[in-house]
Amino acid sequence: MPPPSLLPRLLGFFAFAATFSAGAFETPAAWSVSRQMIVVTTDGWDVDHGTLRAYVREGTHWTPVGPAAEVTIGRHGSAWGVGLNPPGHGGPVKKEGDGRSPAGVFRIGEAFGYADSNATALPYRGLTASDYCVDVNSSPYYNQIVDAKKVGEKAVAGATEPMRRDLHFDGDRAYRIGFVIEHNPDGRKGAGSCIFAHLWKSPTSPTAGCTAMTDTTMERLLGWLDPDKKPVFVLLPKTEYARLREAWNLPAP
Repeated sequence: MPPPSLLPRLLGFFAFAATFSAGAFETPAAWSVSRQMIVVTTDGWDVDHGTLRAYVREGTHWTPVGPAAEVTIGRHGSAWGVGLNPPGHGGPVKKEGDGRSPAGVFRIGEAFGYADSNATALPYRGLTASDYCVDVNSSPYYNQIVDAKKVGEKAVAGATEPMRRDLHFDGDRAYRIGFVIEHNPDGRKGAGSCIFAHLWKSPTSPTAGCTAMTDTTMERLLGWLDPDKKPVFVLLPKTEYARLREAWNLPAP
């Protein structure tokens, strides 16, 4: 029997251990200020499609906004990415070129598109033929969208992500409108780059690691997203979503 003076410490330790083992130690502090959330759930780590739902938070309660929509994700499914959430436990880990969409909680960055402007409240980037997202590990611009005319052609040498895909890939519409999912924002080498929400080619066409959807769904989201509400993007397999929902203060399914 431990001395009475040690009992409070021991009880506190056991409570901490139980909380940690249950996954509740992973707090949602980083996105507790967010009042808009886009959630994509899939049927498993290796599944290349899922369902998207949007939510708004008032107080502590999340309310769905608009209809659910089908999306496609990475051709090899999903893997834990680098975002606002603590490192994932179990499941694959996102790497450059693995064909998986990052799982976790991520800030939503700027919108972009082929037109010079867009009726969205998000910061918007009108793309040009010289804009590239750099997916070359050795580049100082890794995981950044840059203008080759400003940073120099050598800086984007080897990059496979020209943003004006319509001009570089025979009219490709994927990036006509979209927004940045801020995975790996600090550009950790090899952790994955150039993750966007963009338009899909078809309901059965997966991506290289982005999340793709119909024009209608994308237009609805761009018109709804408000940077003042600090929106976040969540992608998780359903089993992980169920495990983490309460600890991460995610919307009820």
